[in-house]
Amino acid sequence: MICAADSLRDLRDRAILIVAFASGRRRRSEIAGLRCEQLTVEAPIEVTDGPPLPSLAIHLGRTKTSSGEEDDIVYLTGRPAEALDAWMTAARIESGSVFRAIGRWGTVSCRALDPQSVNAIIKQRAEMAGLDSGEFSAHGLRSGYLTEAANRAIPLPEAMEQSRHRSVQQASSYYNNATRRSGRAARML
Repeated sequence: MICAADSLRDLRDRAILIVAFASGRRRRSEIAGLRCEQLTVEAPIEVTDGPPLPSLAIHLGRTKTSSGEEDDIVYLTGRPAEALDAWMTAARIESGSVFRAIGRWGTVSCRALDPQSVNAIIKQRAEMAGLDSGEFSAHGLRSGYLTEAANRAIPLPEAMEQSRHRSVQQASSYYNNATRRSGRAARML
C-alpha cells in the first residue's frame, strides 16, 4: 500500500499497517489503544548476512481474549520496529498513545485514534494502491497474517506465539485454507 514516508500521515499509516500485521494481526482496538508504556526496546537481533535488526516488545495487557494478568508479549523485529520508531520520532511521541489523529494542518493530536479510524486508514491506503478497498479491512490483516505464515511454511505453533491465537482449531483454519490445494495431502498420488 502506498505510504511515501515523506509526511507525518504517511509515516503513521505505514507504521499502523506494518505493526498491525507484523505483530501477529492485532485487532484494530489494540492498535488504536497502543501506548508508549507498552513498548520495550529489546537487544538487536544478530543476523549472519547483514547488520543487527532492531527489536521491540509489545506488552499487550488486557485484550479481547486475555485478562491482562499474564504478560502477553509480541515482538517487532526489523522493518516493523523501524517503521514504528520513524513515526514516533517524527511525531515526537514519547508517552501516551502511539497512534494519534493528525489535523489537516499536520499537527499531531494528543488523543488516540479510534478503532474505526484504523479500519478507514487500511481501506484508504488500499484504494490509494489501486486496490478494491471493499476487499480490505482491519480483520483482513488478522486473517492475512496466519495465511501468509502458512504460505511461508512457518510452523503453526510459532505463528500462534506471535498471533496469540488461543485455539489451534481457529488458527489452523487459516493454515488449512492457505495450504490445502497445494499441500502434500492433496498430491498423495
